[in-house]
Amino acid sequence: MDAFVRDEVEPLDRIRLHPYDVKNPLYAKLVRPLQAEVKKQGLWACHLGPDLGGQGYGQVKLGLMNEILGRSHFAPSVFGCQAPDTGNAEIIAHYGTAAQKAKYLQPLLNNEIVSAFSMSEPTGGADPLTFTTRAELDGDHWVINGEKWFSTNAKWAEFLIVMAVSDPDGPPYQRMSMFIVPCDTPGVEIVRNVGVGYGDEGSEGYMRYTNVRVPADHLLGERGGAFAISQTRLGGGRIHHAMRTVGQGKRALDLMCQRAVSRTTRDGPLSGKQAVQMMIADAWIELQQFRLMVLHTAWLIDKHRDYRKVRKDIAAVKVAMPRVYHSIASKALHLHGALGVSNEMPFVGQVIGSFVMGIADGPTEVHQETLAKQLLRHYQPSNDLFPAYSLLNRREEALEKFAEILAEHEEAA
Repeated sequence: MDAFVRDEVEPLDRIRLHPYDVKNPLYAKLVRPLQAEVKKQGLWACHLGPDLGGQGYGQVKLGLMNEILGRSHFAPSVFGCQAPDTGNAEIIAHYGTAAQKAKYLQPLLNNEIVSAFSMSEPTGGADPLTFTTRAELDGDHWVINGEKWFSTNAKWAEFLIVMAVSDPDGPPYQRMSMFIVPCDTPGVEIVRNVGVGYGDEGSEGYMRYTNVRVPADHLLGERGGAFAISQTRLGGGRIHHAMRTVGQGKRALDLMCQRAVSRTTRDGPLSGKQAVQMMIADAWIELQQFRLMVLHTAWLIDKHRDYRKVRKDIAAVKVAMPRVYHSIASKALHLHGALGVSNEMPFVGQVIGSFVMGIADGPTEVHQETLAKQLLRHYQPSNDLFPAYSLLNRREEALEKFAEILAEHEEAA
């Protein structure tokens, strides 16, 4: 995989072709043969079980794979595990009807089409309790009205999975439902495609839904069940983001080390400078700590097979991810000097990407809160004047515990 990605896939990142532009004739010529080789090697869509055409490798093996795939923008598409299609395929596989699977799931798994997840909104961001996009049942159709923000890859998508308020008077987390909305449905509009950072037009769709009518059977899962479905989807997505981030961090560290041994000043290479050595050492330590945290969380997911039981660990990974990514990328950028801040190196994109990782799938602060609550639930309050764990109280406990032995010892002395 390492050699294949380096020699065959990474060069695709350097040409003007987007990994999600699957209908482009150039995509057929350049990408499809690589996908065929991946399938031949039994490495296609390894996040899926055999019943869906994957290998069912589990999260630990996926983590090790994604360290390699994370280096290249094209690699996930070549290996059939690109977001957001992976998450969308997962929820259709788990919650979709037989008809929905036949029409949307198999083409998505084959990378014949791509999809978009249309959840966050311009006003309330990713907080579902603030969503205003409505879906009202009108006979045998749902009518959707509202706006969505950052629907990734909407410009190439065949369909969108839209999260909308279907039961406004229901309990807070049971007000919303999910719908499969074909992109050619009248009333589906891309207001504009937003880019991340500076540069050309991006692929983050600012969506407007105006009296969009979809058949009642396009409801995904149970009515009012969107929040639970989204958490299942996002839990897996967060750990996969982290896996690929390890790959990006390793890439930045490799380039930083290469620069250090290659660039010379008046008195020798940069690698001889103590300050540079400290930067490289810190970057390596940060990356290894994060990598082991990701793999441990992946192991827990494989062990429990329930994202809810690994909620705090996924939250911790999500909090650490942008910090580690930013720290390593910014060090690599700085070490490359003027070249580092140019568009001829990947570091500016990585630094911006680190901020994206702190926002995508929920902002860092939300996950810090989740982690803290998960940890604190295992502790009970103590209303004593001085804490039971104070050294004085613990000493009294110890003296009481060993009182008989201590007394015998004193008598013997």
